[in-house]
Amino acid sequence: MTDKQAEIQQANKSSDSRRPIMLAIAGDSAAGKTTLTKGLVNALGDHRISSICVDDYHRYDRTERKELPFTPLHPDCNYLDIMEQHLKLLSEGQPILKPVYNHADGTLDRPVYVEPSEFMVVEGLFPLWSRASRACFDATVYLDPPEEIRRAWKVARDTAKRGYTEEQVLADLDKREPESAAYIRPQRANADIVVQFSPILSRGETVKDPLSATVLMRPTIPHPDLHPVVGDDTEEAMHLKLIRDDDGKPVDALHVHSYASEEATLKAEEAIWNLMDVHEPLSDELGMIDGKRDGPLAITQLILLFHLIQARHT
Repeated sequence: MTDKQAEIQQANKSSDSRRPIMLAIAGDSAAGKTTLTKGLVNALGDHRISSICVDDYHRYDRTERKELPFTPLHPDCNYLDIMEQHLKLLSEGQPILKPVYNHADGTLDRPVYVEPSEFMVVEGLFPLWSRASRACFDATVYLDPPEEIRRAWKVARDTAKRGYTEEQVLADLDKREPESAAYIRPQRANADIVVQFSPILSRGETVKDPLSATVLMRPTIPHPDLHPVVGDDTEEAMHLKLIRDDDGKPVDALHVHSYASEEATLKAEEAIWNLMDVHEPLSDELGMIDGKRDGPLAITQLILLFHLIQARHT
């Protein structure tokens, strides 16, 4: 390191900004990243927590992409080096001038000034893409819904909010599949937590039924000790067991049941909330989807809040 580099580094350290606690939520398009993130922000309040989407680092607008041989899921379609620089700055408590991609019309808007909050959630396609980006986070999450469910979610979202027809969305999904397999899904292996919302097939459930959640907690970071709260009072809502992950390694799996009564789910939520040693009451903003409350989503969000608050305490 040169004298000038050391001087710059020391100047940054001497600033009075406080390092934020950083959480990454990665996953393919329409995997539920924004829904999961919104609940976290609403639960703690935007005075304490904020979020950014790294899909804003698209290199081309929608019109320009029509002439390209790759899709937004390809690294060459994104300024990932700038994304890495900005994540590092945020993790050090420094502000950034973040680009903005307008998903409504596919244009590149003016950048926005972002100052890090006490907690920062970074969601998108590529937050776990590189070792440099992963190093910026205190905890990392990958959303891994079954493809049948993710495709249905993407059709519903893009036809309702982004002006596409169902045929256009399905064609685009097929076009993106090779790059999804090559660049997006491999990020699952680098996540501390893997979340899947899906039906319980052994109960005869289908994708049309309310979805349960499976939260895989890998031993890469400390997780909440859920054994004291997984008992007679909460067994209807969730259970915990040790399973083998896709790579064959053992992992704690929390199964959150969609069929549980609201009373049982609320007991489980209160039990997890009490583990956090915080004085605020449990937020009623957790688990909200389109104005309706979803128990498995709420408990999943509580697990992530635990990691944020635990990281701040330590």
